[in-house]
Amino acid sequence: MLDRTWVRDHLDEVETAMKNRGAAVDIEAIRRLDQQRRKALHEVETLKARRNAVSGDIARLKKEGKDATALIEEMRGAGDRIKELDARAGEADEKLETLLLNVPNLPHASVPVGKTAEDNVEVRRWGTPPKLSFAPKAHWDLGEALGILDFERAAKMTGARFTVSMGAGARLERALINFMLDLQTKEHGYTEVMPPLMVNEKAMTGTGNLPKFADDLFKVVKDEGAPYYLIPTAEVPLTNLYREETIEGDRLPLSYTAYTPCFRSEAGSYGKDVKGLIRQHQFNKVELVKFTKPEESMDALERLTKDAETVLQRLGLPYRVIALCTGDMGFASMKTYDIEVWLPSFDTYREISSCSNCGDFQARRAGIRFRRGPSGKTELAHTLNGSGLAVGRTLVAILENGQREDGSIAIPEALVPYFGGSEITAAR
Repeated sequence: MLDRTWVRDHLDEVETAMKNRGAAVDIEAIRRLDQQRRKALHEVETLKARRNAVSGDIARLKKEGKDATALIEEMRGAGDRIKELDARAGEADEKLETLLLNVPNLPHASVPVGKTAEDNVEVRRWGTPPKLSFAPKAHWDLGEALGILDFERAAKMTGARFTVSMGAGARLERALINFMLDLQTKEHGYTEVMPPLMVNEKAMTGTGNLPKFADDLFKVVKDEGAPYYLIPTAEVPLTNLYREETIEGDRLPLSYTAYTPCFRSEAGSYGKDVKGLIRQHQFNKVELVKFTKPEESMDALERLTKDAETVLQRLGLPYRVIALCTGDMGFASMKTYDIEVWLPSFDTYREISSCSNCGDFQARRAGIRFRRGPSGKTELAHTLNGSGLAVGRTLVAILENGQREDGSIAIPEALVPYFGGSEITAAR
């Protein structure tokens, strides 16, 4: 969430930033509610000052045996007016809070201005897409032919956009998860976490998933109790590790990683993406989250992005890094790099990781602060997150880039010790 005082003093800048983002934000409503709130509070303070002054006059008149009825009646009316104004200020404050909770983060000055993905900027490439001597097959055809992906049985037991991984397919996902976690914990200094897969409303609000994106979430209601939400990404529980806490500054930066299943309704997806593993309602992912001091967060974003890139480099999968433009960034992000892996059947690069610096946007919503020194003041921390990587999409990339003309799949060398073999030739 944006700082209310800063927004009030920089409404023109906020309006420009929202236009660059393509976000529909009612700037006039923010201005009007803030003015109503401040006007009511100013009148309250004036009445309270008058009440304090008059209380002495009432005491003096009573001591002198004089009539203080008029002043007492005035103060009774002032008390009623103060209650009315407090209620009015509270109502305006609540409406303003709701508005601000739906305002996205401000883009960093280095973010390219643009409206759609067409305006994103390529930063770098790694590797060369394979030149296959045959027409590449899509991963769903490869997986079904090998007996390692079963979409029909998943649809029968659950519904569309779920998958059963079988034999070597299940083992390949498990191998990828272990490989990714080992890389991030042993070489990049992340602490592994196994968080809950359901969180409460406060946790979802802290990361910016609520209230704006309620339709994208799976909600779990038990009797009359408060609802839980299935996590759309481990970013949610990892970021909320320090909700409403103050971290000692000398502990920063803090880096965490977690493997979790993720659950998303994917309400806006359509077309070719809904086939296969690209957009599933349930999928596996290894997440990376960092907490930093404000002055260190942009450098931390570069490191986090390269930590995710290392996974693809070790697996020998060609990719490119894209700086998202203002109109294509996520709600909570102030700067995002997407990593896109090459998929032969699509004949293009497709997103496999999104690495974002959220600045103090999530920390303000979740009350995550740090202290500079033993007796220093507290400040809002900066939070960062990224996929390291989406496991299903990494499996897709391995199947499609490692496919052979006979339908078998070559396993990347770095993954062989985890997978227990160098190829997939048939269902196991």
